Amino acid sequence: MTATIIDGKARAAALKAQVAEEVARLGGLGVEPGLAVVLVGDDPASQVYVRSKGTACRTAGIQSFEHRISADVEARDLIGLIDRLNVDPAVSGILVQLPLPPHLDPHVILGAMDPAKDVDGFHVVNAGALATGRWGLVPCTPRGCLLLLQETLDDLAGREAIVIGRSNVVGKPMAQLLLRESCTVTVAHSRTRDLPEVVRRAEIVVAAAGRTGMIRGDWIRPGATVIDVGINRGDDGKLRGDVAFDEALDVAGAITPVPGGVGPMTIACLLENTVEAARRQHGLPDPA
Repeated sequence: MTATIIDGKARAAALKAQVAEEVARLGGLGVEPGLAVVLVGDDPASQVYVRSKGTACRTAGIQSFEHRISADVEARDLIGLIDRLNVDPAVSGILVQLPLPPHLDPHVILGAMDPAKDVDGFHVVNAGALATGRWGLVPCTPRGCLLLLQETLDDLAGREAIVIGRSNVVGKPMAQLLLRESCTVTVAHSRTRDLPEVVRRAEIVVAAAGRTGMIRGDWIRPGATVIDVGINRGDDGKLRGDVAFDEALDVAGAITPVPGGVGPMTIACLLENTVEAARRQHGLPDPA
């Protein structure tokens, strides 16, 4: 068996085209979605992410506002900026690029955002909405993973899924989304006993542990669908996922590559969240 490669780039391109169409429709109604990205410090990886997000926004017709802040900024000054963005009618969505410098508490900074503009879906109000089945902005990476799973498998109901990783960014919201689709969900982590055996039960594997090649090919159930969220840069400069790709390729039914799998979907879903936020802030219904 050789697994089908799930093409995240192609799916993301299709989603971005849909977003651009919706942006054009909203423009005809006098609504211009805008995304404000706040970058604190000069982390090289974060700078790359911010540039790519700005480019994606402009391509889709979304206004892009970048705020680059010194790494030694005081919390009250950063919160002051967020307060101004919260009330700025040109700003539909706010994204504070993580990680923040050590002296800034991300819970405090993210908590200062208007939940209706929290397009990363990290605010406790949006996290609570997801957990309780109410509407809220959903974190972009888990949302992208779900779209890839739905396109690959269609109906997810009743399938046994495992999420490896329990972060607030990916693991926990991913588990909530799978539960919402009526999957039977296990959340595994560093203290899970006999992790390989737990993984072998799953029809759906979402790997978000942050450890290169942690998930071996012989852990995968034959025919399982594997979504690799990991992005780890090796000593050779190449990006690799949390799954031993070449091993899993011979066992899985379908698998995302790294790069080219989940990453493009994350940015596409950020654009979709920004447009959705703009639509709701203006009291407009979802498109038919």
